This record gives sequence, C-alpha cells and structure tokens, in this order.
Amino acid sequence: MKIAIASGKGGTGKTLISTNLFNVTPNSTYIDCDVEEPNGHLFLKGTHVKEQSFHIMIPEVNQNICNNCGKCAEVCQFNAIISAKQKVLVFPELCHGCGSCTFFCPTKAITETPKIIGKIQETLINNKPMITGTLNIGEPMAPPIIKQLKALPISTEHIIIDSPPGTSCPVIAAITGADMVLLVTEPTPFGLHDLDLAVQVVQKLNIPMGIIVNKSGLGGNIIENYSKKKNIEILLEIPHSKTIAKLYSEGKLITTLPKYKKIFENLSEKIQKKVKGFQNHES
Repeated sequence: MKIAIASGKGGTGKTLISTNLFNVTPNSTYIDCDVEEPNGHLFLKGTHVKEQSFHIMIPEVNQNICNNCGKCAEVCQFNAIISAKQKVLVFPELCHGCGSCTFFCPTKAITETPKIIGKIQETLINNKPMITGTLNIGEPMAPPIIKQLKALPISTEHIIIDSPPGTSCPVIAAITGADMVLLVTEPTPFGLHDLDLAVQVVQKLNIPMGIIVNKSGLGGNIIENYSKKKNIEILLEIPHSKTIAKLYSEGKLITTLPKYKKIFENLSEKIQKKVKGFQNHES
C-alpha cells in the first residue's frame, strides 16, 4: 500500500496526518517529500543511519566544438539552454538534468557535470524507516529529488508519502504512482477552494482519493456538502482541539494518546481495505 497525503495548500495538517498514520501502521516507511521544508523529523525522532548528497547532471558546452546548430535548445523542454547568436547559453537553475541536450548534440560538444541540489537522509524510528529529502536553500527543482526518494529500494509493506503543499509539479511528482491520495483540508472557504484544486489534480492522474477534515467544527458543513457533490468520501474528521494544538506545537504525536491512537489505527485499516478494493476492482 502506497498512500500519499496531500493538500491544496500548506498548514492544513498534512504532516499531522502523515506522521501519526505512519506511527500506527506496522511495517511501514515514511517518506517526507516536502523537500523545500521537511518537518516530519520534528515529530518522528530516531537515529540517523545514512545521509547522502543528491545531485543532478547539468550540461557544459565546449564552445570550440559546438557549431551552434540549436538542436540542444530545440529538445530542452525547460528552456534551460538556448542557442544565441554567438554561443550556447546554459541556465542551470532551470535544468532538470534529463540529459536530452547531451544525447541529441550532433557534434558531442555537450558534456555533463554534477550539481548538488540537496541531500537524502535515512532515519530509523522504532526500527521503521523514515526517508527525508531536503532541497538546498534557493534550489528551485524539487521534482528530481522527490523522484529519487520514491525510487529508493523499500522493503516495508506500506509506504506513507508526505507530499509538498499546493498543486504544482512537486506535488504531482510526489503523488504519482500512489495507490490512494488522502487530501487534508480545513472547513473554511479558503480550505474548500484549495481542496477543489487538489481534487482536480488527483482526478487528472486517475488516483483514488479520500478527504480528511482537520479542525472539524470550525466552519460548518461546506466540506461535507462538497464531498457529497463530488462523491468523495470523508475518511476522518479531526476536531478543532486545544489538546491537539498543544501536542503539535510541542512536536509530539497525537497518537501517543490512546483515543487518537485508536482513531488512526481505524483509519489505517480502512485505507488498507479500500486500496485492496480498488486493486481487486481493477484486476
């Protein structure tokens, strides 16, 4: 079971759900794909077992060999390389490291050089792995490191993916390939607006989804009405609670309390049944 937890915007409780779901799900791995600001480690404290830098390969043009044919710029989907009048220019901050320019260069004038853009850490939390990606400050390219996080060999039965907030490329990189996406939202007009954007993205990717309402009771029934209209099940409602807010502010898991441990265990079992149902339906 590969579950991605996402939200239309930051601050809705995505990490609250991810870390606590991981805590109660046996034989699971937590992957923090919110690489611009990973904060799962604030709640899941363990022992670092491995750390490695992450780099992408960016093009380097030998102007003495280049005949300025423009093929490299033609094949670059990200406008990271352009063929100007006098020379070819490379913009490393736009490069995704796909290697197309190098592959298609007819004169072999382009070679590749590594550029470190972040790091990957592996930590053990009660003998369960947590994998965290961290993008260097100022680096704009989150998808390559997110894809690398998801490509790492993982031996556990279940994977919990903490996605970046929003609906842009990093989110798509994080949730692609998931068996199910949990969309975390708040019962406010702003929460509903961003939830709707996230729903549209997940629908485009054709991934089963469910909704989790955080701070339930704050804003009426707007999320319940929306879920009925869209036929998307609300899997869990977490009440607006001073106890939860206090634990969260102290970097503690709410599943340390028996009441919430049971609630999240039920959520984990419900999700597993739903994923199996989806898979049986497809087969």
